[in-house]
Amino acid sequence: MKILIVEDSRSNLLLLTQYVRHFGATVLPAENGAAAIATYARERPDLVLLDVVLPDIDGFEVARRIRGMESNGDWTPIIFLSSLGKDEDIEQGIVAGGDDYLHKPVSEVVLGAKVRAMERLIQMRGSLVKLASKLDHANQELQRLSASDGLTGIANRRYFDDHIAREWRRARRNSSSLALMMCDVDHFKKFNDTYGHQSGDECLRRVAGAIATSLDRGSDMAARYGGEEFVVVLSETSLGGALIVAEKIRHAVHALRIPHSASSHSRVTLSIGLAAAVPQRDDSCASLIAAADRALYEAKNNGRDRVFRAPPLAAN
Repeated sequence: MKILIVEDSRSNLLLLTQYVRHFGATVLPAENGAAAIATYARERPDLVLLDVVLPDIDGFEVARRIRGMESNGDWTPIIFLSSLGKDEDIEQGIVAGGDDYLHKPVSEVVLGAKVRAMERLIQMRGSLVKLASKLDHANQELQRLSASDGLTGIANRRYFDDHIAREWRRARRNSSSLALMMCDVDHFKKFNDTYGHQSGDECLRRVAGAIATSLDRGSDMAARYGGEEFVVVLSETSLGGALIVAEKIRHAVHALRIPHSASSHSRVTLSIGLAAAVPQRDDSCASLIAAADRALYEAKNNGRDRVFRAPPLAAN
């Protein structure tokens, strides 16, 4: 344990140093406020014993500066040492950032008790910080899991519903275009019937990976919509720009070369319905979803393994 002792009286400093060394702690001495602040910044002690009256700046100001140097979540116990004993003096010390107050002359027994008490508080706080960190990580993992599709690892339907609603509102505020793709694995039921459900699950995982890796921007989002259907949300993207991404996705699925003997294409392919809108009124994004769904139907109805664009639409 490192203890910073700030005391301008050399005799008191020597006495306090002896006391602290009896506790088995390392002493960091300072005879004025400036030296105390510099030592704190360099050594980051575990505890500070701080005289109130110093030759340059008083102990209250030193405490305030120490608190100012602490990063978020840090805490160094500060015990003021002073012959001043009025209630107002104690209050001023606490307001400045102190944690306890010892009257001079300091008793070795009382100082030892105070140091041990602060040491226990440091240990308890460290345990609480570790526990809070574990809980935070657990909560983050729970949030990730609640937003992820268990089979494919990409976002799930619930996350998509929340995400597109947020992006729709943002697009309306910014008068920007929001694009949506509805994607369907062609003849997937036949794939399952031919190769089995385990192969079907692996197929969906690989298709989801191809879709996700085809998105270049962090703001783009892919999700499993349900069954063999996937959705892609492209913020601030026109219909023409979304078409480029859609074709990239379609070719990425082609490149997987997953055999599909029950398909006329002899491999797993993807049909994509594409729609885009610049929201104009205070309504929902249901019109965009419906337009992309209709475009997907047309893509499937016109031979599959293709992208079909819905006409540009505005919010109703």
